[in-house]
Amino acid sequence: MKFLLLALTLTFTSFSAMQAQLQSPDQFLGYELGTAFTPHHKVLSYAQHIAKESDRVTIEQIGESYGGRELVQIVVTLEKHQRKIEDIRLNNLRRARMETGAPATSMPSVVWLSYNVHGNEASSSEAAMKTLYYLANPQNPDARTWLNNTVVVIDPMLNPDGRDRYVHWYNNTKGRFVDVKEDAREHHMSWPGGRTNYYYFDMNRDWAWQTQQETRARVQAYQKWMPQIHVDFHEQGFNSPYYYAPAAEPFHTLISDWQREFQFTIGENHNRYFDDNNWLYFTREVFDLFYPSYGDTWPTFNGAIGMTYEQAGIRAGLGIITESGDTLTLKDRVEHHFVTGLSTIETASENHDSMVAEFEVYFKKSVEKGLGNYRSFLIKHTNDSDKLNRLAEYLTDQKINFYEVDENEKVVGRDYTSTSNKDVQVRKGDWIIPVRQPKSALISVLFEPNPQLVDSLTYDITAWALPYVYGLDAYALNEDVKFTNSAPVLTQPTQNNDQIAEKDIYAYVSDYSSFEDVRFLADLFNHNIKVRTSGAEFTIGGTTYQPGALFITQTDNQANLIFSEVVENLAQKHRQNLEVLESGFIQQGVDVGSGNIHFLKKPTIAVMTGDGTSSSNSGEIWHYFDRQIEFPVTLLDINSLYSVNWYDYDVLILPDGNYGDVLSSSRLDKIKNWVNDGGKLIAVSGAIRSIVNAGSFGSLKMKEPSITSESNLTEYNQANRERISNITTGSIFSVDVDHTHPLGYGFDEGYYSLKLGITSYDYLTNGWNVGRITSQDHVSGFIGYKAKEKIDESVIFATEDYGNGTLVYLVDNPLFRAFWYDGKQLFGNAVFMVGR
Repeated sequence: MKFLLLALTLTFTSFSAMQAQLQSPDQFLGYELGTAFTPHHKVLSYAQHIAKESDRVTIEQIGESYGGRELVQIVVTLEKHQRKIEDIRLNNLRRARMETGAPATSMPSVVWLSYNVHGNEASSSEAAMKTLYYLANPQNPDARTWLNNTVVVIDPMLNPDGRDRYVHWYNNTKGRFVDVKEDAREHHMSWPGGRTNYYYFDMNRDWAWQTQQETRARVQAYQKWMPQIHVDFHEQGFNSPYYYAPAAEPFHTLISDWQREFQFTIGENHNRYFDDNNWLYFTREVFDLFYPSYGDTWPTFNGAIGMTYEQAGIRAGLGIITESGDTLTLKDRVEHHFVTGLSTIETASENHDSMVAEFEVYFKKSVEKGLGNYRSFLIKHTNDSDKLNRLAEYLTDQKINFYEVDENEKVVGRDYTSTSNKDVQVRKGDWIIPVRQPKSALISVLFEPNPQLVDSLTYDITAWALPYVYGLDAYALNEDVKFTNSAPVLTQPTQNNDQIAEKDIYAYVSDYSSFEDVRFLADLFNHNIKVRTSGAEFTIGGTTYQPGALFITQTDNQANLIFSEVVENLAQKHRQNLEVLESGFIQQGVDVGSGNIHFLKKPTIAVMTGDGTSSSNSGEIWHYFDRQIEFPVTLLDINSLYSVNWYDYDVLILPDGNYGDVLSSSRLDKIKNWVNDGGKLIAVSGAIRSIVNAGSFGSLKMKEPSITSESNLTEYNQANRERISNITTGSIFSVDVDHTHPLGYGFDEGYYSLKLGITSYDYLTNGWNVGRITSQDHVSGFIGYKAKEKIDESVIFATEDYGNGTLVYLVDNPLFRAFWYDGKQLFGNAVFMVGR
């Protein structure tokens, strides 16, 4: 008896000591949660404290943001599960058919909670800390019950750079007392805002494309678990009630009945708590499940119940007066997110057996039958090898299996180019992506030629098929194709240094047909290698080179003593095939010394940023130079134009934006004079409109809207549906390209443009209409019938001379979200190829 009493006393003492060490957020931070915004390093420190003091919690760094801040994943479950957490993780992958073997039904399911993907939607990371403490605290019996059959993965801060930008700004802007008036400066963050990441990317649009370092780290970690539920915590306008699932139409047609129904199950559980507290909420409106690159849709197409939760709060700071006269506080916002997070875990736990069973059925069907309208997708091996290599890397990152075709055969499939069904000759060596595999839904979504819309009111773009993104010869097939059990071998350069060294080098020649060639050119410039480009087609040794091919001559670079070594090493780095010329004479075509072989000057480049410019497009351009081609660029603030030494720069890029009075006549005169003296101005999308509206700068003219005499008899509540006849929500057009012009170099097979708006321009009468479309060139995505009429016979990209300089017009943004691969080459042409 004495021994038993001693044991009980020791147990109680140990438990009490553990409780004393496990601190709440308030205790650890030194302030009540919701009375201040917590910076990234303190959120991280608190998570590390919980992991140290609780046997339910582990923390692991999964990556780093561009700004150098840690990205972590926190795993929460009972201690008995933590001891075999790797077995649980692998078991969950077996449920998703991504590991071999039969899964154990008794093992826990996985719920993944993601917070703060938008930096200025800052209540969610505060809620993450409260949720973490609740789950780790052994005094909460319901948490023990839930964690008995559930593993909770918490990502407390998806976007630490954006959050810290907002938090530091707010903490240095507010006064001693919170100002709840909407007009107060603490509710109006200056450019570029806190929503986006380091390079001003909206990371909630990057889940499928994975162009950002943070996204790639997160997706890699996510695919090691493949959870049954994923929640993405957000904020919306501060006057809006709370939003949670079920989502709005249009649901993508590949979302299963089970995924739809379980959203209702989770929503009904939330209703109980919100009703009990008399909190306002709404469901089934605004936030659809169609575009595949959100934090709710990408997980959904990976078999999870993917959901967005939206709390009122953008611009609210620590408190703001709403339209009803109440004050919305950060404490309120934290509490709402805390409740929906726990309610989600509770629902998962209570429905564990049925949820896991349905999850397994979903992937069983994916592997055995396949999901979607097509059986497989064919990529011709004759496509540009650089594009194939990039596609292969992308598919590998997405855990999508692809194979080489086994033998020649004839099948029927939809041609992405003609958008019609036709007989397709499949050749040995072509690539096949079968739909029957674990990532079946994701494959069908990413490759579907024209996504089916059940409702044209959507929240984002409506077309994104990868063959258009990469500019590939590809087909969507209605039948299976025989293939080997191995992935295609990625193309490597066939010319090695030993073979080159045996030749007397007069010049190197390199093809120019993809974005990889732009990167190669930029790297040559970085190493001070002088380059020329061909303005005409020519043939060497049976290989025909299209306009744009690069010439790197010995005579231009004779001052560089290691010229050959540098060029050959860079060619290997960028997977370039070099043709070695031992003479300046070319059998078919102009000789190397011809006036058609143009010298390319290494440019100095500036990008306009600040008020009036689109922060997202400014970031896309910055990221393009900084991370994609690694070429120096100077970011100018539009308010410093009067002090700029314009003659330090050869190229100025005006990003998309709504410049208005920011680009005043005096500022515009500075730019005009610089272009007139020989500068090159590249204007993207909305920047063109600003130039055109200013007048006397270039001859591009906006197309006049058609005049209609129809009266406005539309019902008020149908206004949105009437409006969509005049818009495009991200549709794809086939562009007629003049590939003999430097802006069109490399596009002899054409170009597909992602059209994001209907502002359109007439053909130039005094310039080069390099890329043109008609209304018949629409190939995918939604565009209203009135909008299609408006853009008929309009220019997509063009150039014209202005004095001694050049104007380049890019009507559609080719760098949109950094995922439009072919657009990157087009932009590179504008920067490096166009000009005198």
